[in-house]
Amino acid sequence: MELKGDTIPHTSLNGHMFSYMSKDGAVNLRLPEGEREAFLKKYNTQLCEAFGVVQDEYVVVPDSLLARTDELKRFFDMSCGFAGSLKLKPTAKKKEK
Repeated sequence: MELKGDTIPHTSLNGHMFSYMSKDGAVNLRLPEGEREAFLKKYNTQLCEAFGVVQDEYVVVPDSLLARTDELKRFFDMSCGFAGSLKLKPTAKKKEK
């Protein structure tokens, strides 16, 4: 995966962002509904909140899981797969000069 974003580092697939690092340094993953609830319970974490809005598809990855990259990889792959299952998002056309 290619890391994108100048101000908010993120990964995306087919125009859908599926992971990003928030301004406070938290890593957030976009997970499908059933997996999201299991993740929240297992890791005792919460949904991501940005600019006062709860992002109901994104979970905050706890620091303790960041240290266990083998375990985290499963969720990163799941997040990428979820983004790949979404309808292709059209890209913005660049303006001609």
